[in-house]
Amino acid sequence: MTDIKEMVIVSGKGGTGKTSIAAALTSLFKDKVIADCDVDAANLHIIITPEEVVSQKEFIGGKKARINLDRCIQCDVCRDVCRYDAISEKFVVDPVSCEGCGACYYLCPAKAIDFTPQLAGYCYICRTPLNESFVFAELLPGEENSGKLVAEVRNEAREEAKKRDTGLILIDGPPGIGCPVISSLTGVNFALIVTEPTPTGVHDLKRICDLINHFKIKAAVVVNKSDINPDYVEEIKRYCENEGLTYLGEIPYDSKITEAQKNMTTILDFAPDSEASRAIKEIHKKIQKILEDV
Repeated sequence: MTDIKEMVIVSGKGGTGKTSIAAALTSLFKDKVIADCDVDAANLHIIITPEEVVSQKEFIGGKKARINLDRCIQCDVCRDVCRYDAISEKFVVDPVSCEGCGACYYLCPAKAIDFTPQLAGYCYICRTPLNESFVFAELLPGEENSGKLVAEVRNEAREEAKKRDTGLILIDGPPGIGCPVISSLTGVNFALIVTEPTPTGVHDLKRICDLINHFKIKAAVVVNKSDINPDYVEEIKRYCENEGLTYLGEIPYDSKITEAQKNMTTILDFAPDSEASRAIKEIHKKIQKILEDV
């Protein structure tokens, strides 16, 4: 069986162009399974446009309270202990406001409250036009446990990789540094960090690097929209040098990337000879060499 390597593309903040770069890299890497772990706002499937949903699995998340009015004695204990104002004067629980803490369930003297797991989202296993496996998931509005759903996406991607005897899982991770990002990073072989040359880009680059260092994951940095502020590009380069991070290069701002998104395709397919496409191809070559050694 082929040794499976996992590569995740992350960013310390939203809006850096992480998913656009992830989509472009899917055009360059062969022998792969693709996974979108941004389960709170999955959008890689808009660009990749899977040809067929092979299977759809329900994701059971946290628990929600529901009051059985036949058993309820209207003592108001549940309304007193609820810190989210989720229970109405008629003792009906608002499922969106309910945080699933269980206080009402455990303290109800009449045992009139049911506290059961709820459907929180779906995980999809798809086939792309190139007959590759693509796994992504979506949380239902207001639902939680995105970290757990990310783990499910990664597990399904590993199963697909085993079935296909595929050597690489390419993961589009969520932005930020929260639970879904931690779940996306844990146990991967390599993390590609996409940042931008802005004050917030530099600040959040440092935060995601601290997280990656905690897990002792090999990482490298790419600066997207690099020509909008050359001074911050130099600051990012100095930071990478001081921290021992591999600096892979820069991708210039290119309006054709937006045009590609409007046409639901990657920049490499839309404008293969553009400056941004050439930069991504060079970065891909460097990533390939890194993956050979991890």
